[in-house]
Amino acid sequence: METPERIRFALCWEPAPDAFDSYPALELVIAAGAGVDRLLAHPGLRPEMKVARIRDTQQAYQMAGFAAHEVLHYERKFDHLRANAKARLWTDVLGRSPGSVSVALLGHGTMGQAVVKSLTALGFTLRVASRSAPADPLPGVRYFSGDTAAAKAATGADYLINLLPLTKATEGVLNADLFARLAPGARLIQIGRGEHLVEDDLIAALDSGQIAAASLDVFRQEPLPADHPFWAHPNLRLTPHLASHTLPEELVRQVIACARALRDGETCDSIVDPARGY
Repeated sequence: METPERIRFALCWEPAPDAFDSYPALELVIAAGAGVDRLLAHPGLRPEMKVARIRDTQQAYQMAGFAAHEVLHYERKFDHLRANAKARLWTDVLGRSPGSVSVALLGHGTMGQAVVKSLTALGFTLRVASRSAPADPLPGVRYFSGDTAAAKAATGADYLINLLPLTKATEGVLNADLFARLAPGARLIQIGRGEHLVEDDLIAALDSGQIAAASLDVFRQEPLPADHPFWAHPNLRLTPHLASHTLPEELVRQVIACARALRDGETCDSIVDPARGY
């Protein structure tokens, strides 16, 4: 068994404040998932320690399926159909042409790209905001980059899907100003990080009708407290942070590959840039 002084690599998720103190030789901490904001802000993270995250294509497919499911749930009016079936009503419910529906997506990493592909395949019109212009843009998709990308992508959109990484620049990005840019009666699908959302601004937008409904999978406090107002709001769909999960076999493969690369003096593609936060 290795002694603490010889441990060089750690796999963790939300480690305790003193979790790294007993391991002076640590040079790499790997998040057991895609989010690394808490690791980058960890009080025990030393300058010589690198942070890596998991990039899982299968996890991206899960996220894309979740996003597409929520858009289709609203567009095909499945809540209305379920209510009609319960009332034994055989009533047609008309929807819009997918091409007439504008979807704004914030974030164009591995998961964001999977969401773009899934929704364009279903015929929806995509407007994508990212830090920089994509190297391989998809035909028919509008891309926005730079500091004003989110505002431009959201303007007039029927749906706003958030998949941004959490950084100082993106915290609180889902706020009243951004909601006001959406088409009246738009829907929000929040599958990024809980800290992206200004919760009071969302409640106000829902109550005013500017946002007709929202699907929330991530929250500032998890588990969501039983007395939180989100539970009681009729226009919210809540899920317990399950839009995607890291698959164990892929987690093991990437952890081993990254550790071996650093051991052998090679580059690990999963290393996070601390300045960018992802």
